[in-house]
Amino acid sequence: MLTRLETIVVDKPWGRTDIPSDFGDFGDRRVGEIWFSNPAGDDAAIMVKFLFTSERLSIQVHPDDRAAQAAGYPRGKEECWLVLDATPEAELGVGLTAATTREALHDAALDGSIVDMIDWRPARADDFVYNRAGTIHAIGPGLVVVEVQQNVDCTYRLYDYGRPRELHLEAGLAVAETAPRPDPRDGHVDAGDNRLLVDGPHFRLLHLSGPDAAAILPDGSGDFTFTPLSQGCTVDGESVRLGECVATDRADAIMLAPGARALLSWPA
Repeated sequence: MLTRLETIVVDKPWGRTDIPSDFGDFGDRRVGEIWFSNPAGDDAAIMVKFLFTSERLSIQVHPDDRAAQAAGYPRGKEECWLVLDATPEAELGVGLTAATTREALHDAALDGSIVDMIDWRPARADDFVYNRAGTIHAIGPGLVVVEVQQNVDCTYRLYDYGRPRELHLEAGLAVAETAPRPDPRDGHVDAGDNRLLVDGPHFRLLHLSGPDAAAILPDGSGDFTFTPLSQGCTVDGESVRLGECVATDRADAIMLAPGARALLSWPA
């Protein structure tokens, strides 16, 4: 069975007015996020978002399951990004460049020098980054990113470039890693690859490309979230276009045309 998830369009001060037409016509709205609401609500394990950036997002960190549940959330938040488009100056901030202390991070968050402590990486189309809970991170301008994350609305902002939004220094620094934190899953994903990008601990994520994707689709029933990254995708014979996201209980009902690509995620 296929369920088309409700599309939620969110304006952001760092959003863009040049959203690709496949996602819809938003006029002069400064769209920052398009995300998809699962009818299961908080019981859904995974959320998918598309992000469109014209400025740097806040520097932030997420708690793990234990810390989040102690704070009243259903689960923590680990997430990953696949870059779909990037301007030449685009960058992603992932972790720190050097080990430090929570006290130094606190002072740097107040005076803005935390920006220079972040490991800013050049970002290119098809780059993949996994952000474990506790990794201080940020997204720079000039990017279109698809994000797959644990389904929870829990973000601790450490610095926000003077925007008038609440910071969460005490909670954020309590869960933040204070040293560089590279992840072995980070790297480049060729558009023609059929491969497992994430194998737990919270969710699994496949990158699918063309008809050969059928060979790596999971068998049996499950709680799958299917996200096209191009046209040419079908589930149970129904077309699912770029800009949509669907839930399905059968991954083996997915078919991709030559040159089409998509993501498939499900709980670990």
